[in-house]
Amino acid sequence: MTARVQLFSTRTLFAAGMAFFVIALLLSPVRAGQSPMVLPTDPTPLVIDGANGSHSFSIEIANTPQEQEQGLMYRQEMPDDHGMLFAFDHSEPLAFWMKNTPMPLDLVFVSSRGEVRAVRQGKPFSTDIISPNAPVRFVLELKAGMAEKAGISDGVVMHHPVIEAASHDQ
Repeated sequence: MTARVQLFSTRTLFAAGMAFFVIALLLSPVRAGQSPMVLPTDPTPLVIDGANGSHSFSIEIANTPQEQEQGLMYRQEMPDDHGMLFAFDHSEPLAFWMKNTPMPLDLVFVSSRGEVRAVRQGKPFSTDIISPNAPVRFVLELKAGMAEKAGISDGVVMHHPVIEAASHDQ
């Protein structure tokens, strides 16, 4: 009887292992059509005059609706000094979510003049709406904790040619 119990336990462990493998495979971003989008890094860094001094971030710029829709989804990692700037055609109420985004993020909502309007945290895979509750023109996504580390808070100003061009459009 002991051998039979051991055999059952081995089968149970094998079945549990296979189930874990299948779930991991289904949740993996490597599945067809679900790999992370990586845009070219802009040659000009985004500079933030934060409470802790000036900080530079290398950025990818999401300009098109397709780029903005995918953003950092499926991205597993990102350097601390890197981010993605979402550049919209005009200021508007915006709402983001973290569905299919395994990395925790800071979402920095920015006016057309480069002023930070709100900093919000995004939890991995969450479908909760993340919004500044005010119209903005840009959103900067950074690795979680980087906004605080760089002293980014409401009223702080960001500098980048894309932002400065938008401030002249007004």
